[in-house]
Amino acid sequence: MEIEGGETYPAGNRLKKRQIREWFALISGRGSLVFVNALAFVILCGLLLKALPILQMVSLSDLLFSSSWYPMKNEFGMFPFLISTLAVTGLAMAMAVPVCLLCAIYLSEYAGRRFREASRLVIDILAGIPSVIYGLCGVLVIVPFVARLGEMAGISTTGYSLLAGGLVLAVMVTPFIISISVEVLRMIPDPVRETAFALGTTRWETVKYVVLKKAGRGLLAAIVMGFARAFGETMAVLMVVGNVAQVPSSVFDPAYPLPALIANNYGEVMSIPLYDAALMSAALMLMLVVAAFSFTAHYALLKIGETQDR
Repeated sequence: MEIEGGETYPAGNRLKKRQIREWFALISGRGSLVFVNALAFVILCGLLLKALPILQMVSLSDLLFSSSWYPMKNEFGMFPFLISTLAVTGLAMAMAVPVCLLCAIYLSEYAGRRFREASRLVIDILAGIPSVIYGLCGVLVIVPFVARLGEMAGISTTGYSLLAGGLVLAVMVTPFIISISVEVLRMIPDPVRETAFALGTTRWETVKYVVLKKAGRGLLAAIVMGFARAFGETMAVLMVVGNVAQVPSSVFDPAYPLPALIANNYGEVMSIPLYDAALMSAALMLMLVVAAFSFTAHYALLKIGETQDR
């Protein structure tokens, strides 16, 4: 017999209650995990079913590589939108990645603890700002800047362009990539750095030849996750990229990414045959690409964690 809270319980009953609580916690956690994974699968199946009508009538090659976008004629060539999506995302990553890696290296290897914590607080705040705020700032600041830049270069542009979308998107993904990169760099054990210092290397040589080499896979995962985050961004890019269904020939030309296409046109699908299926096929493409990049990033992070455990 044991006394608990002034009452007497047999030891067997107390053990049974603990086992029941343990079983309930296990079932709750497992059920929540199954629900989340099933939700992603249901969304994927729903998009596929909605996209089937156009996939059955139009070949995949025509859908992906045709530039003819005339919904009233049932012509739904996705090529300009795919190119615009890849171009604006690639441009954003090209501008963001060097800055993000340098910031992460400084915060991880050079900055003091107080400055690091204060900086990471600001980075977390930037990551939590709604995308429409970034889009509004892009309209007020970046679009006029790009228009002025084009004027200086002798190029006629309104400022609503691929470059404006890339700049806004680069600012948006910067806190996301920095946060993950700092975590990856901090996963490298301190004895690794101390061993390098004992051999007479400078701090930068230690970072360059030891820390970055061991954290390379994790940093690549951070970049890939940032790419996936940028690839599906809608509101901020929609507000500054111009939204013209054409293949951009320069960074000053307007573009039309897939997320903006879906957001702008979904209200019109009721009056045009196959329009709904075309937009759902665009959403399916987005989901598959983002899923592929996310799986790649998580696999790389998993591998670096296994390497650290050995």
